[in-house]
Amino acid sequence: MSVEGTADGIRLLKPAFLRGWRRRCPKCGAGPMMRGYLSVRESCPVCGEEFHHHRADDGPAYLTILIVGHLMAPGLHIYFVTFRPEPLTLASIFSVGCVILSMYLLPRIKGALIAYQWARRLHGFGDQT
Repeated sequence: MSVEGTADGIRLLKPAFLRGWRRRCPKCGAGPMMRGYLSVRESCPVCGEEFHHHRADDGPAYLTILIVGHLMAPGLHIYFVTFRPEPLTLASIFSVGCVILSMYLLPRIKGALIAYQWARRLHGFGDQT
């Protein structure tokens, strides 16, 4: 069995996606994919897989906003209807919640999106032969 998943070089999506979610190299799972909070390394320091040609662009931010909005909006409504807090209290609690959830999700979604591109051989992640 090769590093990529199977003997014939097929890149399995689920293991790559989970490695990307952990912000690890989708190929080996050992090397860090990120250089900083959102900065992607040029290549994996362990296996040498190149990341410089990824095309994450605005996708991770869009997906983060989509997920956070769909999680926080019902919570905001339920909390308001049930407890009727002061508007400033409600805004403070949910603003902090949105920021924390966004900060947690953004680098993980970016890693998962790059891993998806790698697994599907998109945007330069194909065979170099």
